[in-house]
Amino acid sequence: MAVEPAWAIMWSERRTSYDGGAGPRQAPRGANVAAAKKLMIVRPARASVRFYAELNDHLAPDRRYRTIEKEFFVPASVKDAIESFGVPHAEVELVLVNGESSDFTRLVRDGDRVALYPVFESLDITPELRVRPQALREPRFALDVHLGRLAAYLRMLGFDTEYRNCASDAELVRISVEQERILLTRDRGLLKHSAVTRGYWLRQTDSRRQAAEVVGRFDLARSLGPFTRCMACNQRLRSVSKVEIHKRIPPRIAARHEEFRECPACRRVYWEGTHYQRMRRWIEELTLASQAPPSKLA
Repeated sequence: MAVEPAWAIMWSERRTSYDGGAGPRQAPRGANVAAAKKLMIVRPARASVRFYAELNDHLAPDRRYRTIEKEFFVPASVKDAIESFGVPHAEVELVLVNGESSDFTRLVRDGDRVALYPVFESLDITPELRVRPQALREPRFALDVHLGRLAAYLRMLGFDTEYRNCASDAELVRISVEQERILLTRDRGLLKHSAVTRGYWLRQTDSRRQAAEVVGRFDLARSLGPFTRCMACNQRLRSVSKVEIHKRIPPRIAARHEEFRECPACRRVYWEGTHYQRMRRWIEELTLASQAPPSKLA
């Protein structure tokens, strides 16, 4: 079906000539002016865009898991095209334009076919990667100010997790970029910052479910190191003898336990109490759940 013109622009070209330095002289009117007037019919260019897997979570239901026709009048970068659909570019790992791996700065033009894929944690696509210098195989995280409980859970699972309850958006972006951390947030707008290259918008709102989501999304079940980091300040714990810390723990705890760990930064002491046993059971459930077959890349 023919596409009606989006708009028509009438414009006239004004000519100026010079005669021996005598000053500007208007071009003669009449036939020349009529020839200068032009009618420009602007029809929209079209590109087809397809988002795969969980990138569809950002789309309206009627746009998910299908090819979307995008109309435009001015070529836009891949990044701008992606985010015009509400999808943060930081969640995109691979961009294919007409079957060719591309970066975010490439301009989308008439007739282009754009395919967008999320992070591949179980598949090494480094040879095809164009959107960032290299794939991140040892994930470290930076969390926004609303995710304090999730930060504690991720640290308990053994993951290097930077969290400050007073950090500004600018600080979070800087930390993510300079320290090569995956930025976790519930704020899509934060992930659209041009400097952010690695980020993830959390779908869940409950902190435990968020932890399970992160482990599943980044295929981290085999990388768990439970109870090796301080849940308060993220430092790695060190083993200490009861003699070293007996004055800093309740007598009943000293009587029941022999193994202790201490944070070298904040000096908190950890032992295997009832909370430890509950968390151990949760981690076992988490590991089993993450071993379920992954969903298809639709």
